[in-house]
This record gives sequence, structure tokens and C-alpha cells, in this order.
Amino acid sequence: MLACILVSVAAVCLAMHGVHPRLRADLYEDLLSLWSSLQLQLNSVYISVISLVAIILGTLYYMFKPRKVFLVDYVCYKPPTSYQMSLSTFVEQSKILLGENKEAAEFVKKIVERSGLGPDTHMPPAVHRNPPRPTIGDSYVEAQTTIYAIMDSLFEKTGLRPKDVDILVVNSCIYCPTPSVSATIMNKYKMRSDIKSFNLSGMGCSAGLISVSLARDLLQTHPNSNAVVLSTEIISHGVYTGSERSMLLTNCLFRLGGAAIFLSNKRKERERAKYSLVYMVRTHKGADDRAYNCIRQTVDAKGIVGTSLSKELTIIAGDALKTNITSLGRIFLPASEQLWFALTFVGHKFINPKWKPYIPDFKKAFDHFCIHAGGRAVVDEIQNGLKLSDEQVEGSRMALYKFGNTSSSCLWYVLSYTEAKGRMKKGDRLWQIGLGSGFKCISAVWKCLRTIETPADGPWSDCIDKYPVHIPEYVQLSSLC
Repeated sequence: MLACILVSVAAVCLAMHGVHPRLRADLYEDLLSLWSSLQLQLNSVYISVISLVAIILGTLYYMFKPRKVFLVDYVCYKPPTSYQMSLSTFVEQSKILLGENKEAAEFVKKIVERSGLGPDTHMPPAVHRNPPRPTIGDSYVEAQTTIYAIMDSLFEKTGLRPKDVDILVVNSCIYCPTPSVSATIMNKYKMRSDIKSFNLSGMGCSAGLISVSLARDLLQTHPNSNAVVLSTEIISHGVYTGSERSMLLTNCLFRLGGAAIFLSNKRKERERAKYSLVYMVRTHKGADDRAYNCIRQTVDAKGIVGTSLSKELTIIAGDALKTNITSLGRIFLPASEQLWFALTFVGHKFINPKWKPYIPDFKKAFDHFCIHAGGRAVVDEIQNGLKLSDEQVEGSRMALYKFGNTSSSCLWYVLSYTEAKGRMKKGDRLWQIGLGSGFKCISAVWKCLRTIETPADGPWSDCIDKYPVHIPEYVQLSSLC
């Protein structure tokens, strides 16, 4: 169209050579006026097109940009004091359970003496009985008591109403009833019928952060939503009543606990939120047979169901963590640390295999470390592997001492300890490291949005002044009769 107009104008200009000067001047003025009018029209078209493109791009960016996920608050379950079981009492109960098998009973005693657990960990009522042989009914009662207490605490602390929950993710590794635990929660609190509800099982101690990861992904696709993640393990359902040593380990380490986390992508929740989720990375070593079998629910020679822990567990956990931090380090480590790591890796690979790869200083990337409190050996392995100080793993050791291995919820007891000590400041970066069967390692990086004052409630509220305590390598218990 514009080309046709320009050709016509040129033709007119050529034809004007024989026209009277005055008439020619008038014609020039008409052509200039026409050209100015065309320019205005073209500018209007350009502005309209640019505006339309900007609106479309802005809309697409708003629709597909990553939404910030905020951790508004969380609660950890603190069982009643009547559930507390001393190490001596646990050993005596194990002796009753094992009957005449004194070798197995002595093995339990040795493990407990070196476990890093303290005298105040909690066991459900069924384990306090004599003999301690929990039933499926005991598991059902424990589940309801624990889960309802956790959810009630979360709703009371945050002011969140059950009908305001848009996403519900529940994880419990071994206890998997029908209807599911998530359905039980929906029924108890009469939640909306359009809620996005998920129930994860069989994913081990790493399921807590895996549930957070699932909730994060759902919050990315569902704007203006609230999510609740509940992590727990039902101890009554996992008590092993046989005498296989690799299966008795779970009895010695796992204790009662649970946590519920309130996540949201709503802007209004930003003002009171504690943390924002920065990044998550997950490593799964399930293709490796050793990693796959290092934690496994199976049956012993007598057909008794239990969960077996391999002697190679700490080595496999270390390997999974190395793979995981390779991805994490590229994003958060300073350039100098990445360069040293790359140079030593190349030297080890192509120059001299005896060169030890440089271990990056993750203290330059993160301010706080929440390590899975799975056992003393696990914490030792990660502390040595990352070259962390005793203070940086203090929360994990104290959580293990006070509450034992609470499975998928233990990371929140560790974080709660850091908060109770008044160490969490605005802008601090927190690294949570979860480990679990499969074998899986998952990392979550959070940014603290405000300085956290020492909470008046929580699992440490009545005892934080007593910690940290010295945890001996060995606790002498009375000999078994």
C-alpha cells in the first residue's frame, strides 16, 4: 500500500515539470500535507503494534514466570511427657520383645549406647506396653492422635482455616491405610471438595522435602493458593519384632514426631512469612543396586516384616550428597570456589589420580545447615564431608539427642532449634539436606525474610536454655540380666 502511494507521488513529481509554477507550488503543498498525514498514520500504527506486543509479552511473562513460594510458618509435634522413654527402659522393653535371644538384646544395648540419642525421646503407648507388640489398631490410634495434634497446632498458630487450604500433601513412609492419611485429614477438618490432595508413601526420610517440592510445583501452576505439607512416621506400625540385627537398627533409632508446614504464593502472606524458597535439587541413586537395597522393607528368615539398614548406608549417603552438591554448587558457590574445584577435578582426572579433589567451602554460600538427623554416623559423615564446624551441625545433633530420628520431619526440629537459639537473621541462607531410601538426596535452599525472634512455643520452648549438651561417644547402661 505504502509502495503504491510512493510510486504515485513520484509519477506526479515527474509530470509537474511542464506545469505552471503557481499550480506546481500548490501541488507541492498538497503532497507535503499528504505525506505528513501518512507519517502520523504510520506512527499511530507503529505505536499500536508495539503496545499490543508489549501487552502480549507482559501477559505471557506474568502467566509463566516462576511464582515465589513463601514458608509462612510451621509446627513440630511435641508428644506428651508420658510418651518419654529412657534408653534403659527401651533396652528393657527390647529384651522382653526378644525373649531368650540374649545376643540380639545385647546388640540392641550396644547400638543404643552409641546412638547419640538422649533420655527424653518419645515412643507411642503401644511400645510402652508389656509385651511391646503393637497392632494395626495401635497404629491407627497413634496416627490420629499425632496428625490431629499437628494440624490443630498449625491452624491455631497461623490462623489458617481448613477451608482456605488449596493443596494438601501428606507423607508417611510405612503407614499407608485406606482411606489415605490425606483423606483422613480432609474428613476430620471438612476441607473443600476441590482441594488438590496427595498422599506419599514408601519414600523414606527424604519424603519431607520431596513433599515440599511437590507443593512448590503445584503452587507454580495454581496462583493465589495455600498449601499444607504434613510429614510424619507412625512408629507403632514400624516396630520390628524379630531378631535380625540389620532390622533391629530401626527400632533403636526411630522415634515419634511430625511436622506441618504452611506454604503460600499469595502476596499478602509475604509480609508475615518466615522464608522464601530459593532452590531445590534432587538426586536419585535408584539405578545403583547397592543404593537401592541399602534401606529396604523386607522379611527375615522367620517371615517377620522389618526395615533393613545396610552397613554401607553412610558411604552411599555420602556419594548421593556429592552428586547433589555438584548441581547445587554451580548456583550458589562463589566463582573462586568453583574454579578451585574445577582445577583439582581436572588434575585428578587427567594428570594425577592421587590428587584429592578440592572440597568447596559451602560456608561461603550458606549461613545455616539443617542436616538430616538420621543417626550419629550420618551426621558425622556429612560434617566431615562438608568440613562443617561443630556449631554448624549442632542443631542436627541436638535434635537427634532430644527427639531421635523422627524420619521425614526431623529437618524441621533442626530448624526449630536454630530459631529457638535466636540465630536466624534476615537475609540468611539456609540449606536443608534430606536423605532417604531409594537412595535419595534432596536439598532445599531458603532465604530468611525477617529476623526470627525466639519463639514462645515449639518443641524447644521449655528446654532450649539447657542446650547444647555434651553427647558422649558412649553411654554406659546397666548390664542385661
